Amino acid sequence: MPKRYLIKKPIDAIIAEAKSGTLKRHLGPLNLVSLGIGAIIGAGIFVMTGTAAAEHAGPAIVLSFILAGFACALTGLCYAELASMLPVSGSAYTYSYASLGEVCAWIMGWLLVLEYGVSAATVAVGWSGYVQSFLKDFGIFLPPQLSSAYGDMVTLADGTQVMAIFNLPAFLAICGITAILIRGVKESATVNNIIVFTKLIVVVTFIIVGANYINPDNWHPFIPESTGPGQFGMGGIAAAAGVIFFAYIGFEAVSTAAQEARNPQKDVPIGILGSLIICTILYILVAGVLTGVVHYSQLGVPDPIAVGVDNMGLPWLSFVVKVGAIMGLTSVMLVTMYGQTRVFYIMSKDGLLPPLFSKVHPKFHTPHLNTMTVGLGLAIAAALTPISVLGNLVSMGTLTAFAVVCFSVIYLRRVEPDLERPFRCPGMPWVPLVGIGFCLYLISSLSHDTLVSLLAWFFIGLAVYFGYSQFHSKLRKQQKA
Repeated sequence: MPKRYLIKKPIDAIIAEAKSGTLKRHLGPLNLVSLGIGAIIGAGIFVMTGTAAAEHAGPAIVLSFILAGFACALTGLCYAELASMLPVSGSAYTYSYASLGEVCAWIMGWLLVLEYGVSAATVAVGWSGYVQSFLKDFGIFLPPQLSSAYGDMVTLADGTQVMAIFNLPAFLAICGITAILIRGVKESATVNNIIVFTKLIVVVTFIIVGANYINPDNWHPFIPESTGPGQFGMGGIAAAAGVIFFAYIGFEAVSTAAQEARNPQKDVPIGILGSLIICTILYILVAGVLTGVVHYSQLGVPDPIAVGVDNMGLPWLSFVVKVGAIMGLTSVMLVTMYGQTRVFYIMSKDGLLPPLFSKVHPKFHTPHLNTMTVGLGLAIAAALTPISVLGNLVSMGTLTAFAVVCFSVIYLRRVEPDLERPFRCPGMPWVPLVGIGFCLYLISSLSHDTLVSLLAWFFIGLAVYFGYSQFHSKLRKQQKA
């Protein structure tokens, strides 16, 4: 590959941009931990847990959470070092620009659309399902044609089926989040803090109350006998870890807030590692209680936590859990959309995307045109695309991004050993190497169709780069000058 495609953005230039940015620094360590928890606790714990237990791991889903959490912890240490060293909004995109070169950075930014943007659309579809379930409890029913993605068959009360056309609740959810993000990051953080506090109460309540309804017989056998590749046994534990990896996506979104953190070198690592530790503990406890209350074979449903509560025979807790799920999914949409707009913001500042993505509102000091564009695209995707098409793509894109981040830490330690690192990843180079290995292992557990879709997305991204971005790159223009 010609050297012009591998030009690297100087570290000092990245740091200078961070110090002279136009985004306001409102966020402290508590905001950043809350931001991470807001992104992590959502669709994974409220939706994916049941499917992974019923189809892959059984009660051993607890071990799957530990496995996936361990992989995230290794990656989180790498993210913490890079975020403290390069406190900018671009996350893995910026880290790649500094270590692997421009075309690799573009590919990473393109993959982050899967991690942040498609994730927000996926969660919006799950949010729509919980909201409709909540409304049904009050006798409110949406027209079936407006209740799911185009082509989905919706079963009516009389048993007949109608083809859906448009998922209206999912569309409106993304539009509402877009409006909040345009208004300002300080306001968005306040809303997120309230939501995070509420859903933490719901999750902890489920754990405490559910512990009194556990039937130990549901935990036997703890690791069901394997019935095929990825179906129970040790292979099922690994396959479930790949599926529920979706549940951990979000902790690295804290790094996209670096340019709006008051003390990014200190606060961003706290936000990343703090949110990851808290959520891993909660995930393990929820998985243990859920599989103890309900036999794992009954959990292959969109709302496994609600099934667990119904099995306890506590209507009041069912109401609380549904409200908590709706609020939890709302905060995930808020944080993942926030992350997507900030990645596009920094890519636009580098000239790799059109200038509208980095234009800042004179009053709100947010990238408003960027947010509106992203919001419209994701709202349409959420309204028209089934959740099954989106979920594995998110995990695949995220795992790829995590592997590159781990490699970037090793590379920058070698080529920039004297650079100031307020937080240093321990156990070099073994921690990032093991992190890369875990990411590749979990990628291999995902389906062949997902890999094909990822390759298609990859080549679309290359077409955009060679058709637009390479001609507008500010770094390449500077080199030519």
